[in-house]
Amino acid sequence: MKIENFYLLNYAWIGIALITFLSLVILKIRAPYGRHTSRKWGKMISNHWGWFWMELPAFLLFPILVIIGPREKDWLTWLLVGLWTLHYFNRTVIFPFRLRTRGKKMPLTIVFSALFFNGMNGFLNGYYLGYLAPKDQTEITSIIVVGLVLFFGGMYINQGTDSRLISLRKEKEGYSIPQGWLFKWISCPNHFSEIIEWIGFALIAWSLPSVTFAVWTFCNLIPRALNHHAWYHENFEDYPDKRKAVIPWLW
Repeated sequence: MKIENFYLLNYAWIGIALITFLSLVILKIRAPYGRHTSRKWGKMISNHWGWFWMELPAFLLFPILVIIGPREKDWLTWLLVGLWTLHYFNRTVIFPFRLRTRGKKMPLTIVFSALFFNGMNGFLNGYYLGYLAPKDQTEITSIIVVGLVLFFGGMYINQGTDSRLISLRKEKEGYSIPQGWLFKWISCPNHFSEIIEWIGFALIAWSLPSVTFAVWTFCNLIPRALNHHAWYHENFEDYPDKRKAVIPWLW
């Protein structure tokens, strides 16, 4: 693929992300999985296996394209492969089977749409690093250091949030109000942390595809967090009024 066409594909994908964001926020559409699951969207699949198949394309495509691509790999390339694989190994193999959601299901339409979404993001970033990226990255820059801090900081928050939410489901059936830690300020530290994580990745990679993915992460997770926040208020009369949805003190 010519680099000009590759860039056009990225710009188109960013455009779709922005349209999706505006549509989800303005129309207040709630993607029907997790606490918003609805059987109106067609046939269902186990929640655990749904998450596995949703995340698998990104987990596989990115490293495969980098490895088989003809571009000479430098240390930064392998660092990015390691970070990506670390994140998606957790999301694909570990996280789905940590969930304590007995008998919970999600629509196959969500699984297939996520397959495409994750496949596209894995393709764009993997193809760029395997075939198109400039060579000979030899210096550790301040931007890379900041990116690493954001990536691992986001991952730490994400892991901590997942553990706390899973522990709540272990203690009692159904949903309850999370308390303490970052939940003092926001309803969805997991979404906040993943946005931070992929901004960090974009700073390290310093490429259009990584920015494209960071934009998509923002456009996908901000509406999701707003939906969760609204759901908490709808279902718990004593939900903290001062708690924001996803960005502390702001949103």
